[in-house]
Amino acid sequence: MTENYLTLLEESLRRKLQVMDEIQRYNLRQEEIFQSNQADLDKFDEYVAEKGALVDKLSALDSGFEKLYTKVAEELKANRQHYTEQIKTLQTLVAEVTETSVTVQAQEARNKKLVEDYFKKERDGIRMNRKTSKAAIDYYKNMNKSSVVMPVFMDDKK
Repeated sequence: MTENYLTLLEESLRRKLQVMDEIQRYNLRQEEIFQSNQADLDKFDEYVAEKGALVDKLSALDSGFEKLYTKVAEELKANRQHYTEQIKTLQTLVAEVTETSVTVQAQEARNKKLVEDYFKKERDGIRMNRKTSKAAIDYYKNMNKSSVVMPVFMDDKK
């Protein structure tokens, strides 16, 4: 019975790695969006939604893994030598999951910086457009208020 649980734990970790790989691919796509000159925000939103679904899936896998591990933890501690190979496999998979998790977090941090930089640049552009528009409007108003004064005195001598 415990061997079945260990097999399920292994499958759970492998599925978790697959989901994390998909998240990494979405992170790369998001990075490409903001590295291009024309950011496609609709595509970015689509990727965020897809990643959200994957994160939910990841949470469910974590929860299931923890529940399953709780069921077999005592048996594993009591008969550790009997399950040595499976435990080594699980340890290897947990290390891979941890390494992949660190990679995903690094990608997320880079993407966050790219998004922040993009929106800062956009805000600065909007601010500059406002200043330019205000200057043009002020100039137009000033020019309409001033009237050209024709010279009153003319020299008739030639």
